[in-house]
Amino acid sequence: MPYSIVSLPASRARLVALGLIVALASGGCAQLKGRQGYVVDPLLTEAITAGVDNRESVEKTLGRPTFVGQFSNNEYYYVSRETRQLAFAKPRPVDQQVLRVRFDPAGNVVAVDRTGLELVSRISPEGDKTPTLGRHRSFFEDIFGNIGAVGAPGAGAPGQQ
Repeated sequence: MPYSIVSLPASRARLVALGLIVALASGGCAQLKGRQGYVVDPLLTEAITAGVDNRESVEKTLGRPTFVGQFSNNEYYYVSRETRQLAFAKPRPVDQQVLRVRFDPAGNVVAVDRTGLELVSRISPEGDKTPTLGRHRSFFEDIFGNIGAVGAPGAGAPGQQ
């Protein structure tokens, strides 16, 4: 005759319930893996060489770039990032690769640069205020600080020095 939870003794039912709770709770603590950007194939990225390839052959080999240079279109960037995240924590980068392919004005590859996780910077804000350099003024100084200063000599009023 098959047993059900109702027919189990009380201590055994507690053990089964505790086991289910532990199994469900530990399932939420699994690490989540994430991948963003270009999927790097080392064989293809090593095949790009300066002086041999041009813009068209790079696009045929690696595909369209993640983005093109901001100030000129003579640089292609292929960005790949791998992250890990535990439950509800913020994802943290585990691996990052940036492949920069630079072209001359004729469209031929001049250089291929690779960087990794060493260039990732961490920013930790301080509370709800951003620290700035300069004068620290109170709330009332900000509101009433300009009274009488408008048009006063030496205060930068137009026409007066």
